[in-house]
Amino acid sequence: MASNSIHDHLQAVLGPVAYEKRNALCTSVLPTIISALADISKALRDAHSVVTVGSTNTFGDEQLNVDVAAEELVRAALGRCPSVVTASSEEDPVERPVSHTVSASQQQSEVYSAAFDPLDGSSIIGPGWAVGTIIGLWDGPSALRQAPRERQIASILASYGSRNTALVALRIPGATTPAVCFEVGLGDDSRVPAALTRTEVRYCAPESRSRYFAPANLRAASESPAYMALVQHYITERYTLRYSGGLVPDVVHAMSKGHGLYVSPVTAGSKAKLRRLFELCPVAMVVECAGGKAVDAADGSDILARAVEDINEKGALACGNVDEVDFAMQKLLA
Repeated sequence: MASNSIHDHLQAVLGPVAYEKRNALCTSVLPTIISALADISKALRDAHSVVTVGSTNTFGDEQLNVDVAAEELVRAALGRCPSVVTASSEEDPVERPVSHTVSASQQQSEVYSAAFDPLDGSSIIGPGWAVGTIIGLWDGPSALRQAPRERQIASILASYGSRNTALVALRIPGATTPAVCFEVGLGDDSRVPAALTRTEVRYCAPESRSRYFAPANLRAASESPAYMALVQHYITERYTLRYSGGLVPDVVHAMSKGHGLYVSPVTAGSKAKLRRLFELCPVAMVVECAGGKAVDAADGSDILARAVEDINEKGALACGNVDEVDFAMQKLLA
């Protein structure tokens, strides 16, 4: 459940007209998903071992017990949201009708599609490192072949670690605040209300000399002189390395500090791994709503400027403070 402070904040940032038009999103969808994130956090704490379950997802990745648990919890939450009519995930990458466990009280004026990665970073959960969940909510019954910047209206990045939090980004047409990103603290489980912990999350100029970089896909530097030189630049300029191997915790770290660059380039030998629908588009929306920038590190193109035509599309990523992203891409594409 969500606390009254979260509901009050949604009303304030959306304004009365947009809030009324998005009543189901604000009073049903977002609170239900936030509650499910708390349950995922509890499921991870209760999983004393992380083991494969003998199955693979469509992409060929072995499924872990924690992957399956997170998937089931998100699906169950969406089943309690009549306005979310279709959903797809990295574990089940097909847009399917949502099996609702509650009925709509009247004909739905709001219709959404959800696309999510139930457990980002499951390969690093064994040693107890932070992991996350990525969820994008789209206007209409499908997230495919839609303009991401206009049709993806909400995105959530949940981070599970020593603190369990979720960054919520909204870009609602007609809202008082056109783009907003705020943070909620998750309860121990869905019975404990989530709390509004930061009303606004923004990238900003570093207040001190601490500057952060997270170089993903570092093996690509062995065949990319440009990437090797970029990493060397950050070392020479005394940037602080903050890379864990998990997309969500690394992006969230930069946003908690107000500064940082996450970069995951591609080369002939190190192909793109991030799925555009389940990872890139939701992450890019959160970054942009916090005043940052997100581009495809392969060519510098705007991630949210191009529709996802195929659910299996992948890409590279550079995101963070605008000036840091611009500098990195200048060096990578030189």
